[in-house]
Amino acid sequence: MPESKDCPASDKHGMVWWSELMTRDVESAKKFYGKSCGWKFSAMPMAEGEYTVANRGDVPTAGIMDMTSMENLADAPPHWFTYFAVADINEAVRVVHADGGSVMREPFDAEGIGTIAIVADPTGASLGFIQPVEQTQGD
Repeated sequence: MPESKDCPASDKHGMVWWSELMTRDVESAKKFYGKSCGWKFSAMPMAEGEYTVANRGDVPTAGIMDMTSMENLADAPPHWFTYFAVADINEAVRVVHADGGSVMREPFDAEGIGTIAIVADPTGASLGFIQPVEQTQGD
């Protein structure tokens, strides 16, 4: 996920903020999306391994995550995962609990990006909520 965009989280509440492809074949995905979408790729080191950022020109557009070693996704097929911006991550998680969803991962900080929670809506669909870090002009 790229660093947060230059706007307060409340201005973006409810917007699709980021999408990432969860796959076991990152190289094939890069080849496909490079050709079909014109994306270029850069590596972003993470504690769990390397994260691939797909760029449209100089703009980070999506991510690609190798899910090979993710035990909790052992039976999951490759898929796109979406993050929605929220103004208040704690309020968003409270609503999930109150309205019949489930919290799969409580809020955690992603340095330079924001605070993230992984949840499922009442229908069982998984998604991420992100309260992006707020940046001031010129950051």
